[in-house]
Amino acid sequence: MLKVTIWNEFRHEKKDEAVKKLYPDGIHQTLAKALATEDFTIKTATLDEPEHGLTTEVLESTDVLIWWGHIAHDEVSDAIVKRVQQRVLAGMGLIVLHSGHFSKIFKKLMGTSCDLKWREADDNERLWVVDVTHPIAQGIGEYIDLEQEEMYGEHFDIPTPDELVFVSWFKGGEVFRSGCTFKRGNGKIFYFRPGHETSKSYHHPAILRVINNATRWAAPTNCASPTYGNAKSLEK
Repeated sequence: MLKVTIWNEFRHEKKDEAVKKLYPDGIHQTLAKALATEDFTIKTATLDEPEHGLTTEVLESTDVLIWWGHIAHDEVSDAIVKRVQQRVLAGMGLIVLHSGHFSKIFKKLMGTSCDLKWREADDNERLWVVDVTHPIAQGIGEYIDLEQEEMYGEHFDIPTPDELVFVSWFKGGEVFRSGCTFKRGNGKIFYFRPGHETSKSYHHPAILRVINNATRWAAPTNCASPTYGNAKSLEK
């Protein structure tokens, strides 16, 4: 069984009735219920738990970490960010959703500002699959249509992705690199754009299929752990 931890800052759902109506138990629980039907062992963690729910023990027993944050990025402890970074470098997969692009952990791993254009106008979003052979895009078709979403537009200040899986178009004319993969150390990272807290995106079967596929893709591989530092010659 793949061991998955879903992290959510869990603030909007407590203070905004519109968000609470869509995700009454929190975005993390909505995703947990959707993924629990698969071959995953699911844990959840939230910002206000001790150590943000991301203790050393939790992270050591996590194969893939899914991250959703928005209004409280600055409240995440730098020590916990470093702890997550080290686990990614050691092989843990990381899936960063929507406004998690501005999280401390994503910016730390990318090394850039991760800034972008945005607009809350309930725009129609069409996510085009641009890598039809990629495992994350399997079972999706040519595109996903979302009736209402927050707009994100280029330029998206990230390093050139290792792979580009989805590109979004919005009715305002903007485009955005919405599905990007990266490798850092032994870990695999997937950034996936949809998921504004007032949208229904995490109830959309195709969006959940992408997250499911991405979780499997990001799982650690059984590669040999490299050694570093001073090394003796292998040859006489």
